[in-house]
Amino acid sequence: MTDQIGRVLNDRYRIRAPIGSGSSAQVFLADDVRLRRRVAVKVLHPSLANDEGFLRRFEAEARASGTLNHAHILAVYDWGEDAGPYLVGEFCEGGSLRNLLDSGYLLSIPQAHKLALEAARALDHAHGRGLVHRDIKPANLLFDDDGSLRIADFGLARALAEAASTEPTGALLGTARYSSPEQARGEPVGEKGDVYSLALTMVEAVTGEVPFALDTPLGTLTARMERSMEVPATLGPLWEPMADAGRLDPVDRSSASELVTSLLAIAGDIEDPEPLPVSGALDLSEAEIVVDPDPTMLPDPEVLPPPDATPTGVAAPSGAGGLTRALRRARGGAIRGLRRTVAAARRRSTRRIALAVVVVLALLAAGGILVSRLLRPSHDVPELAGLRIAQVDPLVDGFHWDIQQVGARAAGSQPGEVLEQDPAPGDGLREGSTLTLTVSRGEELAAVPEVDGLTVAEATAAMDGAGLRVGPGIPKFSEFVAEGVVIAPTTIFTELPAGSIVPVTVSLGPRPRVVPEVAGSSFDAAAAALADVQLVAVRAEEHSTTVPEGEVIRSDPAAGTEVDRDGEVAVVVSIGPPPVDVPDVVGRLAATAADRLEAAGLVVTDVDGPPNRPVCATDPPPGTTVEHGSEVTLATRC
Repeated sequence: MTDQIGRVLNDRYRIRAPIGSGSSAQVFLADDVRLRRRVAVKVLHPSLANDEGFLRRFEAEARASGTLNHAHILAVYDWGEDAGPYLVGEFCEGGSLRNLLDSGYLLSIPQAHKLALEAARALDHAHGRGLVHRDIKPANLLFDDDGSLRIADFGLARALAEAASTEPTGALLGTARYSSPEQARGEPVGEKGDVYSLALTMVEAVTGEVPFALDTPLGTLTARMERSMEVPATLGPLWEPMADAGRLDPVDRSSASELVTSLLAIAGDIEDPEPLPVSGALDLSEAEIVVDPDPTMLPDPEVLPPPDATPTGVAAPSGAGGLTRALRRARGGAIRGLRRTVAAARRRSTRRIALAVVVVLALLAAGGILVSRLLRPSHDVPELAGLRIAQVDPLVDGFHWDIQQVGARAAGSQPGEVLEQDPAPGDGLREGSTLTLTVSRGEELAAVPEVDGLTVAEATAAMDGAGLRVGPGIPKFSEFVAEGVVIAPTTIFTELPAGSIVPVTVSLGPRPRVVPEVAGSSFDAAAAALADVQLVAVRAEEHSTTVPEGEVIRSDPAAGTEVDRDGEVAVVVSIGPPPVDVPDVVGRLAATAADRLEAAGLVVTDVDGPPNRPVCATDPPPGTTVEHGSEVTLATRC
C-alpha cells in the first residue's frame, strides 16, 4: 500500500498515507486538490474494474448512499474509476471502534448507550430511505475527533456481493462474526439484520466477547441459527434493548426505530458518559496499515450452509480434498476406458470375448481402486479429548483427515472442548478418512425456575435447587409488585447452562411521587392535584396576614419533594389574620394613639372630644381581644 503514496486519482485525489486494508479494498488518507480538504479514499480491488454488473451496482449504491444526510452516517463525497473503482468520503480522525477494542479498551455502559443510540438513529434514517447496510461491525463504526459516531460503507456490501454472486438480493454472508441468523441461513437480509449485528457489536464493546463466536466461521454461523442472542447481565440497563435486538426471528426483533425508543426509555437510568479516548486514535505518523480482522466475505458454498441443512462439520484439509478428487478422476478415467474397450470388443469379436474383456477390465479397475486405498498412508490418532478445538489442527496437520464436529453438552465442560473422538487415541487412520470429534457446547442445560413474586431469599433457594445461581439483584420501581419482591429473572430463556448466573429484577415498590405546587389554590383544587399523582391531601389551617382566607399557603412536604405513593401531604389553608389585643393608648395624643392602633391592625373610626387632647379611654377598652381590622373609638373627654 505504501507504493500508492503520491498517486493522484483522476487528477484530483492525491494519496498521502495508507489507513487500512480489508478483503476487497484498501483505504487511504488523501488530499482533494480541488476543494483543499482531507478525505478518505477507499480503493476497491482492480479485478472489479472488469465486472460491468458490479460497476453498475456500485454506482447505484454510491449514489443512494450519497443521498443520506445524517450526523452519524459517513458522508460520501464522490466515486469513480482509475485503474479500479474507488469511493471518496469523509475522513474520521478518531479511527474506528475496532481500533479501540484492539487496543484493549472496553466501553462503559454510558458510553455504549450513547454509541448504540447514535447508531440506531443512523440506521433508522437509512432504513426509512430503503437502504440496508448488511455489514455492521466495529470496523465500520468510525469516530470523528470528538468521539461522535459515523457509520461507514452503506451500500458497499451489497455491491460487492453482487459482483460475484447470483444469489437473491441481499443474500450475502457479510462478516461471519457479526452476521444475523438470516444471513447465516443464506436468506435475504433486511433492515432487522442491521439491528442484530449492532447488538452483537455492542455486547463485544462492553464485554470484549462476541456472542456465538466459535473457532470457525461455520461453527459461528451454525450456533447463531439455533437460538436468540444471550446478552450478559453485565450490560445492566442495556440488557433489555440488546436482548430485544438479538432475537432469533426477525419478526420478534426490534426495528431500528423501536431500538431508539427503548434506548431513550432507559436514558434516565444512565449517567453521562465519559469521552471516548479517540484523540489521536489514528496515528498516521508512520503510515501504519490497520488490517481488518473481520473482513467482509462474499457468499461461499464452502462456508455458507445450505438453507435445507444444518452443517455440523468443517471443510476437509486441502490435501485430503485433492487426493479425493484425484481418485475420482482416476476412477472416472478407468470407467471411460472400460466403455471404449467393450465397444471395440463388440465390433471385433464375439459376445463371449467381449464379456471376458469386460470382466477382466472390471477386475483390474476394482483392484486398482482397492490397491490405491490400501496404499494410502495411515497415521496414529493422537489423544484429543480435553483439548480446545483450536488446538486440534496443529496436531493433525498434514494427516489429510476429514474432521467432522458433533456438538454436545456435558457437565463440567467448557464450550469448544473436545469431549470424545472416533477413532480412539492410538488407532491408525488412513488419509482421506473421517475423524469425528464430539465438541462441547457448554454445561448441560438447566430449567430456569419461576421466581416471579418470591422474595430474594426464596428466589435464591429456587435457583440453587435448579443448578443455577442468582446474580446481583437489579432494582426497579414497580407499581404492582411490593418492595423486596422479585419481578422476574433477567433472561428470556427457559433453559440455561448449569451454573449460569441469573440476575433477578427486584421491586423497589412504586416510584416516589413529586409533590406538585399547590400554593395559591383552594383546598379542593390542591387535593385534586395531589390525587392526580396518587397522594392524599390532609387539611391544615393557619392564620396569615398576607394570604387571603381560604387560599392555600403551602404544602408540607414542600412542592418538589418526593413522597411515597399514597403518602399524606398537609395542605395549609389560610384562615385570615390572627386576632388582635387592643393596645393601651391612654394618655397619648389622639393622633399618636390612632397610629399605634392602626399599626396593630385596627381601624380608628372616631374621636370623642377635642383631637388635640390626650386619650382618656378607648372602645373597646385596652386588652380586649378583637378580630383583625376591628373598629376602635377614642375618647379625649372623660
